[in-house]
Amino acid sequence: MLRYTLMRLGVFVGCFLVVWGLVATGIVPSGIGGSYWLWIALLALVVSAPLSFVLLRGERDRASVGIVARVDRAKANMESNRRMEDDADDAARAQRAS
Repeated sequence: MLRYTLMRLGVFVGCFLVVWGLVATGIVPSGIGGSYWLWIALLALVVSAPLSFVLLRGERDRASVGIVARVDRAKANMESNRRMEDDADDAARAQRAS
């Protein structure tokens, strides 16, 4: 997951630098008033999102497999704990009944 996040950040930084270059050269209009850097960041975000979706598909799939495995392990542990509690409760009730 960390690898995917770092790769996504790298795509954003690359887009930020490209958009900054385009704005600095006048190819893309600059922001209004003092919003120069905010405008560049917004454009970089809009450009990097679809690029990340396409370019990082394989890494995103690998990250999701890891997340699913961790969630499944957590669910199995919770179920095991629940069963142990139920067994302990049943044993205590049986002991009280006899």
